[in-house]
Amino acid sequence: MKRDSFGTLLVVLITLLTLSSFPVFAQQPKRQGKTLAESKAATYPPLPENVKRNPVTIWSDGTRMAGDVYRPKNIKPADKLPAIVFVHGTGGVKKTGFSCRLGAAFAQNGYIFLNFDYRGWGESESKLLMLEKMPDPDEKGEVTVKARAIRWQMDFQDQTTDIRNAIAFLSGEPYVDRDRIGLFGTSYGGGLATWMAAYDPRVKCAAVQVPGMGGGRGPKYYEKAYGLMTRQARGETEPIPYEQGAPGGKMAAYAHMRYNIAKDVAFDVIRSAQDVKVPMLIIDAGKEELMDITKNGGRVAEVLRAKGTTVKYHVIADIGHYGVYREKFEDALKMELDWFNQHLKARAK
Repeated sequence: MKRDSFGTLLVVLITLLTLSSFPVFAQQPKRQGKTLAESKAATYPPLPENVKRNPVTIWSDGTRMAGDVYRPKNIKPADKLPAIVFVHGTGGVKKTGFSCRLGAAFAQNGYIFLNFDYRGWGESESKLLMLEKMPDPDEKGEVTVKARAIRWQMDFQDQTTDIRNAIAFLSGEPYVDRDRIGLFGTSYGGGLATWMAAYDPRVKCAAVQVPGMGGGRGPKYYEKAYGLMTRQARGETEPIPYEQGAPGGKMAAYAHMRYNIAKDVAFDVIRSAQDVKVPMLIIDAGKEELMDITKNGGRVAEVLRAKGTTVKYHVIADIGHYGVYREKFEDALKMELDWFNQHLKARAK
């Protein structure tokens, strides 16, 4: 199967979740997450009558990402509203109930809200791994190869690119004030949002909840990551995790996801916090079970305070990691709306 290429990008025959042609990986793992068709078939929760949701396509490094733009229905042609890009955590997609509720709530409060799926997640298309040597491209730069769709990767480097392109897309949307764009990140998306707040000048304000900031890395982590990078570079192991890389322990519920610590070794959120200059809200859970908040959200708050960046750090007592999506959803939402209203909506136009 062929399609037009962008530059020298190849066109491939996608064979989802096929057996690897690499001889060292013979065992087929359990199917990884939902297929593209299953993700598209999932349903949304009800939408308030005063909110409009538009499906959109966002291009990220030659791959289509699926997104939803939420906005007030009563918007006027000349209106320019503040806008929020939502940054998901592990396994989160745009049809997740709590993120749909966030989109609706922000729209009802006068924001444009973009909720999207990273490449290879949910309804978004996937990057591709060729399972055989690439033939010479034809005169149109096209090739036909056997390939695997790369899905459900926790790939921080690629996802910063996805977020950059989500911001770029939102900047071109009608009714958006491109000088008032904020980021809202949850779970490990909180780390991604922090990184982007440091290094993307279009971000004017950020809020993160129960954020994974990569705190607590030590020499053993780096030794393992660079060792894996060597094996990947030499073709001695999977070039992209498929059989391997599934999270375990407290994260075992996300067994369809894949870590690639060799790809993520240079992604240091704690260090990036030194470069954050925009106002930032950090909400942690008092009974956080997935990480040590003093080495993650709490540590970033310390860095921001020490350098004089406007920051509010709040710990919601008596909840675990998922409490911000459940019993304390409204409490967290109020703090987040108050923060963006103060530091983004009220920002001089």
